[in-house]
Amino acid sequence: MSVVPYKDKKEGKKQQVASMFDNISKKYDLLNHLLSLGIDIIWRKKAIKMLQKDQPKLILDIATGTGDFAIEALALKPEKVIGVDISEGMLQEGRKKMKQKKLEHLIELQLGDSEKLLFQENKFDAVIVSFGVRNFENLEKGLADMYRVLKPGGKTVILEFSKPKKFPMKQGYSFYFKYILPQIGRMISKDHSAYTYLPESVKAFPDGRDFLGILEKVGFKQTQCKTLTFGISSIYTGIK
Repeated sequence: MSVVPYKDKKEGKKQQVASMFDNISKKYDLLNHLLSLGIDIIWRKKAIKMLQKDQPKLILDIATGTGDFAIEALALKPEKVIGVDISEGMLQEGRKKMKQKKLEHLIELQLGDSEKLLFQENKFDAVIVSFGVRNFENLEKGLADMYRVLKPGGKTVILEFSKPKKFPMKQGYSFYFKYILPQIGRMISKDHSAYTYLPESVKAFPDGRDFLGILEKVGFKQTQCKTLTFGISSIYTGIK
């Protein structure tokens, strides 16, 4: 049974995740930076640097949300970044952001399903995801579709939460995720399930070597995992 935000509802994970992000979209950026103490901004910068040598011209940002990772990807000077997400609420907030920053000509945000990407094979130079793959209803299927739309020789860069293994970070992180984060998230977002789902989804996610194994299973080569901030998050890379 996959982890879902709303345990009392009958919809599948995909529909529930879309509803959850619609519900918290207006407070999402604030909560993201607040709950991570701003470290998420540093993590995104480090993830994008993994593509510096590749100089991708066309980038696909999956689970783009409000577009922060897509904006960070502009440091690579691509011709275009296309962001897709299943939450129209998040995309609306993202489009406001692009308009304010005058980035509409560089970043295009589209409603889309990561497991059924509406793009032809071998289209993108790079496919990136920031804190999104653990929300896939079918992880393997989503990664396989990312592989499909990537050009031969193209790279994927995936930033995702992971589970610290060493004392005392393991214990401190567990306490914060279980008791502090849900309370703050609930108070600000007014969604009683969203920030309980977050630690549950991280706990259930196959991080580290297990995730690299899934990347390799769908076809990625030269897979690597780089842990960040004592293992709180990780950057995964793979080549088609």
